[in-house]
Amino acid sequence: MLAVDCSTTATKAVAFDAAGHAVASGRSPIATHRGAAGLPGAHEQHAADWWSATCAAVRAVVAQVAPSRIASVTVTHQRETFVCLDGVEELRPAILWLDSRARREVEELGSPRVHEVSGRPPDTTPSLYKIAWLARHEPAVLQRAARIGDVGAYLTLRLTDAWASSWASADSTGLMDMRTLDWSPELCDLAGVRVEQLPACVRPGDVVGEVTAAAATATGLRPGTRVVAGGGDGQCAAIGAGAVAPGTLYLNVGTALVCGSVRPEYRWDRSYRTVASAGGSGYLLEAFLSSGTYLVTWFCDTFGPFGATGVDLAPEELLEVAASKLPAGAGGLLALPYWNGAQTPHWDAAARGAVVGWTGGHTRAHLYRALLEGIAFEAKALVEGVAAAVDAPPATWLVTGGGSRSGLWAQVLADVSGHPMDLCAEPETTALGAGMIGATAARFHPDLTTAAAAMGRRGRTVLPEPAAVETYAELGAVHAGLYRALRPAMAVLSTYSP
Repeated sequence: MLAVDCSTTATKAVAFDAAGHAVASGRSPIATHRGAAGLPGAHEQHAADWWSATCAAVRAVVAQVAPSRIASVTVTHQRETFVCLDGVEELRPAILWLDSRARREVEELGSPRVHEVSGRPPDTTPSLYKIAWLARHEPAVLQRAARIGDVGAYLTLRLTDAWASSWASADSTGLMDMRTLDWSPELCDLAGVRVEQLPACVRPGDVVGEVTAAAATATGLRPGTRVVAGGGDGQCAAIGAGAVAPGTLYLNVGTALVCGSVRPEYRWDRSYRTVASAGGSGYLLEAFLSSGTYLVTWFCDTFGPFGATGVDLAPEELLEVAASKLPAGAGGLLALPYWNGAQTPHWDAAARGAVVGWTGGHTRAHLYRALLEGIAFEAKALVEGVAAAVDAPPATWLVTGGGSRSGLWAQVLADVSGHPMDLCAEPETTALGAGMIGATAARFHPDLTTAAAAMGRRGRTVLPEPAAVETYAELGAVHAGLYRALRPAMAVLSTYSP
């Protein structure tokens, strides 16, 4: 089974066997363009780069595994990102999930009714508000667009010529009626989009088409290879982590911080957002913060060690070594990690990052540790909110994502939460979830539950350290009051954002 994970930073392609072992992989980066046309908060990518990165990553896989061995291809991807197309050509760059240009549209159009239908509280993340921004500022683009779709719909189009999207992918636009799992005419009218511009909605796990001859030439895949409807990266990460049934809860420490739990029935509330499960039925109640490993990457790129260090380590590895030597609490430095606004439970696009408690004795390592701890405080609040919503306090957390591979960060998460962290053995859990969906469609396993049991494996368990738990409990009470205290200042400062 080939899983294609087109994330915010790169496309990763991973081939899994029926036991869940990764037998080949490839990766190709994707550039993000910030501040387009002088717009504060703008984040864009070229859809053609998604395709070229996918082709490069897949070609790396088929150089290791014969194309004839690949039974299915399943796409998972960054969510809430969308592109406007004329045929397969973009009319303008795609607008990303973390783009915050549409704050005015959120204020004007966001409402309890939109939340009830779409499952998403008013926030700059869903495509709906950014499509409404286009309708106001670039109306000709929407009028000319023959197609408007998510990343999964675009890659499916390039692979198969079919204009279709899994409802666990299309839901991220915020244009879907989550009760019917089909497009909502009401929400489409609100955004200024026509239903006929949107892809057909299909069940996750359904075969949506076959690899065309042109796509085979570009990727190295065998023509006729089945392409299976997958889901957004959050939904697939949940499956890869083992959260396929009610009663389990996962935390994905990826570019964004996401936690969730599966429920069979539809419900909506401000303490989470409701998305379609990639398992083909039911829903995933998610809480999230858009500054996960994004914030670590930003910090390393902006303030990381430069020049000759005499050590063959990446900036984040050097910073982790230094931060690991510091005691819990980062010397009294506390961070609110709202670099891309605050999502669950505040839903405040004007929120901004803050670091409080500076003294002349603090170093770059203190700041780095404070950022990790600030995200961990948010993770604890997110998990507790979802656990309360599903009436299922977790005994342990199923933890995945790039951040979970940091020994320091995993320990901080355990200590801040006071809960054991069960780390997933497969580092590419999102791709593994897509692989499980593909394995079920290819009949390697009779159902997704069986596939998850056969292909998923737990790694080590990180236990909380009592002394650190006590320290973080005291600091956590202070951290919990910072947003409320700083919110008025954030609202003013947000108007000056670059």
